[in-house]
Amino acid sequence: MEIISGLPEDVARGCLIRVSYQQFPTVASVCRGWKSEIQLPEFHRQRRSTGYAQKVLVMVQARVEPEKSETGSAKRLTNPAYLLSVFEPETGNWGELDPPPEFRSGLPLFCQLVGVGFDLVLMGGLDPVSWKASNSVFIYNFLSAKWRRGADMPDGARTFFACASDADRTVFVAGGHDDEKNALRSSWAYDVAADKWVQLPDMAAERDECKAVFRRGRFVVVGGYRTDMQGRFERSAEAFDAATWSWGQVEDFLDSATCPRTFVDGGDGDETVFMCRDGDLIALRGDTWQKIATVPGEIRNVAYVGAFDGTLLLIGSSGYGEVHTGFEFNVRSCNWRKLENPEGFTGHVQTACVLEI
Repeated sequence: MEIISGLPEDVARGCLIRVSYQQFPTVASVCRGWKSEIQLPEFHRQRRSTGYAQKVLVMVQARVEPEKSETGSAKRLTNPAYLLSVFEPETGNWGELDPPPEFRSGLPLFCQLVGVGFDLVLMGGLDPVSWKASNSVFIYNFLSAKWRRGADMPDGARTFFACASDADRTVFVAGGHDDEKNALRSSWAYDVAADKWVQLPDMAAERDECKAVFRRGRFVVVGGYRTDMQGRFERSAEAFDAATWSWGQVEDFLDSATCPRTFVDGGDGDETVFMCRDGDLIALRGDTWQKIATVPGEIRNVAYVGAFDGTLLLIGSSGYGEVHTGFEFNVRSCNWRKLENPEGFTGHVQTACVLEI
């Protein structure tokens, strides 16, 4: 059966890989052949190799309703609910992504987002009413534009854990703390396609509020703190190598003991990693952390840092309770560009992730 009647297969595939990710559900509904084609791993690889993959930033962002005074005018902003915002860096377009049906009124606080191929994985968090920790997993597939429930995270609820993906099919989870505020050493791998969790060896150290990236084929967990060190962050990091099924040596990684929330893998050719610290953007090049730029004055509190194709995305605010805005930083030219945050997309950003669809 021809993919597109009258066209050679390579030409027909060339047409499909140019389709916007927003049209994937429509493409899948046209016929079985088209649905099968866009579900193939090769389709994703071709979109990336030919430059037609689209970068998307998905954020857990506050929606705030203005409280009305007796005269009907807006008095102040209250009752934030966290929902999903979508920003397309290449077009500058903003939009919303419907949350899972279970969370129509608001996502769990401090939940985590991870991108895996055409899937967005939403894990854990705290119920916004009861503050009870959740071990739930939900997956949004951009090909079908539908959510599905995944297998719960094992070992009960954990919060403030680190997670990262190999961008193919696996999400790695490590650290955080349990319901008793005990920092954890345990780690797991989640196969999204198989909907299966596999336990990994424990880390050498307990790591609460740690951060993780997947780089050079390893799951790297940075910083965090032990139970008895509540809030006193460490400089160390350790990495899990799936090939040897083991964690590497614990080594000093950060040049100062600080919260690693803004730590990000740049994803560029030289595999540089970045952080924001004390108003500066710093980069690890070789074995040395170096300042490469000053964060724009409009962002004193950095909420999130993402990276793609030599570009960093910074989201933050000028202070507590202030509107959130974003900036792009071109790593090659060291230039900043302010993003236009339209009305409705200036709430606090709790977490986010960059997907290449």
